[in-house]
Amino acid sequence: MFIKQITSNFNYDNLQYWHDIPAIKNMNTLKFTQPVTLFIGENGSGKSTLIEAIAVHYGMNAEGGGRNFNFSTQDTHSNLDAELRIGKLHMPEDTYFLRAEGFYNLASNIDSLGDIINSYGGKSLHHQSHGESFLALMQHRFRKNGLYILDEPESALSPMRQMNMLVRMHELVMQGCQFIIATHSPILMTYPDAEIIEFNDTGMTSVNYQETDHYLITKAFIERPKMMIDTLLNEE
Repeated sequence: MFIKQITSNFNYDNLQYWHDIPAIKNMNTLKFTQPVTLFIGENGSGKSTLIEAIAVHYGMNAEGGGRNFNFSTQDTHSNLDAELRIGKLHMPEDTYFLRAEGFYNLASNIDSLGDIINSYGGKSLHHQSHGESFLALMQHRFRKNGLYILDEPESALSPMRQMNMLVRMHELVMQGCQFIIATHSPILMTYPDAEIIEFNDTGMTSVNYQETDHYLITKAFIERPKMMIDTLLNEE
């Protein structure tokens, strides 16, 4: 564990959009109790905004990568990191920010840096499928005693590949790594003893896996797909 807690120190003299996001606005202190913490919630609930701020606070590139990446295709990240106080237990040996929506640009930057590709398995990430390149990053680039911030990593992964990701993530946790992940995946949420933090209209709430909408809706849909479709499409 590297991050112990995050405490807000908001500057309301200079109002920004994140000051109006309920989950972030109502955050006083967020504690991290497990090596894997999952941020869940509806689109626009603030998960990516907070996870980006944590990554930037640690010196990671806002569009993805580690401390030594500084490319930028469009400067859209917030300055929320400046309004957070992060309680640290100790510093990680390695850090990396995986941002699914900017992965193409990250892969292009890796290609432009030449020999760095050897740290990613020796094959251009552009020469693999989207899902294969995500897993190559975790398999070859991530290493022990690392802090890894992942924003919707499941976006490129099939259900089987998400299970492969769980296996690799567990290997890394056993080697002293900490993960903070924003996700919509009910598969990734099954990681044993993971802390699941739901972002909602009142703030942030710690929830059990089987209490999440992701689990309940997926379960209901799989058990009665025809009824769900008929209801959604208003068919008799």
